[in-house]
Amino acid sequence: MHSTLIVARMSPESQADVARLFRTFDRTEMPGIMGTRRRQLFSYQGLYFHLQDFDGDGGRAIAEARSHRLFMQISDDLGAHIQPYDATTWRSPADAMADRFYEWAAPA
Repeated sequence: MHSTLIVARMSPESQADVARLFRTFDRTEMPGIMGTRRRQLFSYQGLYFHLQDFDGDGGRAIAEARSHRLFMQISDDLGAHIQPYDATTWRSPADAMADRFYEWAAPA
């Protein structure tokens, strides 16, 4: 499994709207198309964290999905609530992905 973590800015007042948008999105075929296994959304002091687990390479799955109409629609809808962490460098979701530098898992 592969995970991605997107970091952005979001007003705490937008949490319910963002959750509703993803609840609707996750009922479409997009999670299956992208290989999404789990999505978790977090907020902390004006920051937004979007943790997504994939069957395969999540970064590639997101890049390939960017041209799908449902992905473009949720991206547009989220624009009213979520702003890039650094607007001067943001061009795509890949520009907002945190780099994993350590991982640990309990033995099976």
